[in-house]
Amino acid sequence: MPTHSSSALQQRPWWTHGHVWLIISGPLVVVIAGFVTFYLAANGQDPVLSTQEVTAQTPKDAGISLAPAVQARNHAATGELPAQNSKK
Repeated sequence: MPTHSSSALQQRPWWTHGHVWLIISGPLVVVIAGFVTFYLAANGQDPVLSTQEVTAQTPKDAGISLAPAVQARNHAATGELPAQNSKK
């Protein structure tokens, strides 16, 4: 025969149990974080850079600082300076 406390425990609504909220809170936090990440990605876009060369403002001895990304990566890995292109 069930006691009075166990029958009262079974009749309580589901939202009054603490472990239910512990189980629901994990996926809920992930969903909210996904929406926050989407908002930041949609509203914090980086500006599009021009692909045109800036020859009038580029000094002759700019060196490695204006090298393309692949050449800069190779310089960081090997320590060799990229070959200078001579456009005249």
